[in-house]
Amino acid sequence: MDRKEIGRKIEKLRKERNMSQYQLALDAGLSASYIPDLEKGLKCPTVETLDSICYALHITLGEFFTKPEEKLYRSKLDTLSEKQKKLLNDFLDSL
Repeated sequence: MDRKEIGRKIEKLRKERNMSQYQLALDAGLSASYIPDLEKGLKCPTVETLDSICYALHITLGEFFTKPEEKLYRSKLDTLSEKQKKLLNDFLDSL
């Protein structure tokens, strides 16, 4: 994921939560001018800064980097019984 993709994802998540750039910066402990620069792809956050942003957005770093289709697969896997999970695992191992 490059800096522009990171910026677009931060902007998308922020807007989904109806947060202003200022509020996100405040909640993440960052300067008010930093979030617009990130969202434009002008800056690339450190892992620590991105973790602070994720905390302010109420998600984990793992969730930030998880693709939507991966979430769908995980939710489907969660509905399987232990026996079904074992059968699926055995099938995948056989490939």
